[in-house]
Amino acid sequence: MTEKILGKKDLVLFTVSAILLLDTLASAASVGVSSIFWWLFLGVVFFIPFALISAEMSCSYPEQGGIYAWVKTAYGSRWAARASWGYWINTAVWIPAIAILFAGIFKQMFIPDLSLFGQIAIGITLTWITVAVNIISLDIGRFIPDTGAVLKILIFLALIVGAFNYVGEHGMANEFTLAALKPDWQASFQYIPAIIYGMLGFELVSASSDEMKDPARDMPKAVLISAAIIIVLYLFGTIAMLAAIPAQDINLVEGLMDTLYLLFGQTLAGQTFAMVLGIAALFTFFSNGVTWALGCNRAAAEAAKMGELPAIFAKESKSNGTPLGASLMMGVVSTATIVLYGFLAGSNEDLFWSLFAFSAVIFMLPYIAMMLAFIKARVEQPEHYRPYKIPGGLLVARLFAYSCITVLSMAIVLFIYSPEEGMQWPVLVGVIVTLIIGEFAIRIAEKDKSEPTMRFSAIK
Repeated sequence: MTEKILGKKDLVLFTVSAILLLDTLASAASVGVSSIFWWLFLGVVFFIPFALISAEMSCSYPEQGGIYAWVKTAYGSRWAARASWGYWINTAVWIPAIAILFAGIFKQMFIPDLSLFGQIAIGITLTWITVAVNIISLDIGRFIPDTGAVLKILIFLALIVGAFNYVGEHGMANEFTLAALKPDWQASFQYIPAIIYGMLGFELVSASSDEMKDPARDMPKAVLISAAIIIVLYLFGTIAMLAAIPAQDINLVEGLMDTLYLLFGQTLAGQTFAMVLGIAALFTFFSNGVTWALGCNRAAAEAAKMGELPAIFAKESKSNGTPLGASLMMGVVSTATIVLYGFLAGSNEDLFWSLFAFSAVIFMLPYIAMMLAFIKARVEQPEHYRPYKIPGGLLVARLFAYSCITVLSMAIVLFIYSPEEGMQWPVLVGVIVTLIIGEFAIRIAEKDKSEPTMRFSAIK
């Protein structure tokens, strides 16, 4: 029997660690002052609806596997396998982006002359450390997301307080006016998807529902608490970065440390403090990868156990019972991705964005399936026991789900095609190849499958 170790505090910290991303901050701030409008607007039409849908699904259908289980009960094995593949492969190609961000800031702080290939070597090392942590028992591994969440909150708070003091002495680096707050549609398009991406992940912890003490009681509260923490810190963290650096000068990889040095680096003590915050930021990048891998590898393992992904994903550690096969496969794919894209990139910023955009498109596709599964569950099982239920009936449920689908679809298009830069061919080709590989993997797994199709059933 699986040990119940995750309480409400763990769920809040796990969710904050998954969603609150420092790497999103520079991308969001690059939009300019109008990013404040986008955080608020998308918070209303996407973030809150997505959070509430995740809370309802997590406590109403708390099967181990999370988004995979929801899609399976709604649309059957093949679509569940596709969702699992997209969910898992996204993390496998996103971890290299986080690893490059880690390496870029490490270079900025400690080895200014480190080459791009040296940064790639650091990224590969970090990837395999992440794999190792995933093979450790969740009872140990959960402390990394918890610690990462606390450090991220502290870094965001330091940015906000530091910006307040900095503005009092130096003024604002960007002009904050009503005119500047209005969205510049053309200039905003490239990085708006990064803001949307930064709002995803509420459902991740539900993949470990077997380890929760009381998911029906704790999940809704954890989602709402973490949602409030995340949106406030994202909003004011973006303002803090824009207070220090002109939007056009923000580097996607090095923007965080540039901001910290500007805010605190005026004295030796301030430089030391900025360095400490930078080291904490490095740990949060590592914890991001661990957090997502913990959830995604478990979801992929559940799919493989049902014969919907290749059997290697189902292999577990004999000593820890953790998803050994999925974790090792993630390490292999992540390493290959970082090496391949590294040869195509001209700088760490180019490499980071290519990996980030490629993984984000793959990542968003299963969420569209999740929203459709949510609607189908409401329609086909209106009497199903729901410890938490979005108020307003089916009409509000549909409105929330279709609003989320619209926003996700827009983000996918903008990751692939930027009005200012045109078609992003490395992103498009990477997405197509990844989906084709997934179809082959699913067909191979289906040859040995004998599990009957599930449908929504009441869970009391």
